[in-house]
Formats: sequence, structure tokens, C-alpha cells
Amino acid sequence: MSDVKPYDDLVDQIGNLLANARLHAAKAINTLLVQTYWQIGKYIVEYEQRGKQKSDYGSEVLDRLSKDLTSKYGRGFSRSNLVYIRKLYLSFPISETLSHQLSWSHYFEILKNDDSLAISFYIKQCEKENWSVRELKRQMKSMLFHRLALSKDKEGVLTLSQKGTETQVATDIIKDPYIFEFLGIPQQYQYLEGELETRLIQNLEHFLLELGKGFAFIGRQYKITLSNRHFFVDLVFYHRILKCFVLIDLKRGEIEHNDIGQMNLYLNYFAKEENEQDDNPPIGIVLGAYKDHILVEYATENITNQLFVSKYQLYLPDKKQLQAELEKILGSESEFSGLKNIQDE
Repeated sequence: MSDVKPYDDLVDQIGNLLANARLHAAKAINTLLVQTYWQIGKYIVEYEQRGKQKSDYGSEVLDRLSKDLTSKYGRGFSRSNLVYIRKLYLSFPISETLSHQLSWSHYFEILKNDDSLAISFYIKQCEKENWSVRELKRQMKSMLFHRLALSKDKEGVLTLSQKGTETQVATDIIKDPYIFEFLGIPQQYQYLEGELETRLIQNLEHFLLELGKGFAFIGRQYKITLSNRHFFVDLVFYHRILKCFVLIDLKRGEIEHNDIGQMNLYLNYFAKEENEQDDNPPIGIVLGAYKDHILVEYATENITNQLFVSKYQLYLPDKKQLQAELEKILGSESEFSGLKNIQDE
């Protein structure tokens, strides 16, 4: 009997070693696959340039190459795969700029973007956030880059594409709008605020992805008692990077001035009653389906707390509209085109 525990420890040690080895082997294989596909892409482009072949998605070379490679070497050389293998090289003509953290499946999804700024952004975010392919797909589907870019100036957009999002101050975590398409609420469905809150909690993993990096869930309907009166904050989080509480109040319709006043009360309470010595001032977000910008401006003027008012949408925004707004930020179309290879600098 005395040998049982040492033997179990031996099995666990070997198991941990094997798991670690398999993980490193998988990463090595992914890195090698990406590098191999980059080299294949280079061969294709060089062949096209020498033969002055038509170099676009309709290239006859890709059709022929797909059939011949599949016949000789098996799966992995479908025409669509070759399109993105070729695009991998065109997007990253310097192989050293490829990320060793991303798999080919990551690159395949990211290269579906035609905007090099978006491509660079999603690569940086995958590296920083350690997104799975599934998480990457959801963030791309919600057009995260376009929505973040709309709230930044030209220099900010370029920084976003080169470095990804960096959380340093309260405004870095605020989005407008937030997209809750993952809730699956039908377009004509008349939902209540409580139901919206419940669905967000039921889909907490997706909700945290939409909020961004650093959020830890504390609770819902967080009770505050003042002078024998009870108030309830819809959702309370703690942001581990900014080291502060983040309070969110949900409004089904338009945000009113008294909603802003109520959030200011919550923030004052948390600053005095809930904050520990090392905590920074709390952040408050009033989140509604609609907001009047003039009303919000007057209602928030002279408020010293970190209080923000944002919209949420149950459905994805129009992609063409977001693209048009992004191009306005970056300047003329010719100037925008001139920034296409920013990630290669």
C-alpha cells in the first residue's frame, strides 16, 4: 500500500511530461505549416510574375495547381486554401513578420479581410488575448476593429493596427456601440430589462469577450443601502488591469438624465464604501438602446466621476457604413490605399 502514492505520482509526472511535449509539438507543427504555406505562396507569386499571369482570385494557375497538388499530395490544396496561401505571402512578404503564436487556421480567418489595417489588428489581438479560432471568428463577425476604429483619430487607428488595443485608462475599455448579437433575441421581440440582464449572464463568456480584456464578474443586482433605501446595480465587474470596479446599468430603451444621475450616485457609493486602499476610482457605464447626445452632454457636464454613456445593438451594424466611416477617419481613398502595407514597415 505504501507504494501506491509514489507510483501514482510517477504516472502523473509522466502524464504531465507527455502533455507538455504534445503541446510543444503541436505548436511546432503549426509554426512549420505556416512557414511552409508562406513559402508556397512565394513560389506561386514569383511564378505568376515571371509568366505575367493574371494575379487575382480568378487566376487559372490556382485552378490547375489545386488539381495537380491534390492529385499528387492529397488534401490541403483546395483552390480556396491556395487563394489564402498566396495572400499570406502578399500580406507578409517578409517571413520574419509572421507570428509564431498563430496557427494556419487563425491566418485563414484573418486573411478573409481585404483591409490590411484590420489584418494587422486581428493578428496583434490574437497574440495579446490568446484567442482561439472560435473566439477570433466571433470578434471578426462583430466587426470589432471597425467599431474600435470609429472612436479613434487617424493616429489612433494606425496605432491600433500596429499594437492592438492597450488598456491604460478608462476610455480604453469603452465601446459605442456594444454588440449583443450572441443573445439571439428576435428582432421584433419585446424584451424587458431584466430579461436582457439574464441573457447576458447566461452568455457570460461571450459577454466578457465583448467587454474586452481584464473584466472579472462580481455579481448582478448588487445591493446598495442608503438611509434605509435599497438600490441595485444591474451588473458589477472588477477590472484587473485598471484595478477598479466597473458598474453597468442596462436600459431597454432610451437613456434618460435620471439614469445618469443614478449611476453617479452608485459611483460615489462605491468610491467611499466598496473601494479598498489600492483600488482606483470606479467606472460607470449606462448602457441603453438609444441616447440623445445633447441630453447626455448636459447630464454629464461637471461630473467628476468616470461615467460613460453607450449604446448597445442586438444586431451587427452595417459593414459598408462602418467601412465608409473608417475611410473618412483615414482620409481620402488614395491616402487609405497608401496605408495598405503598414504592417510591413
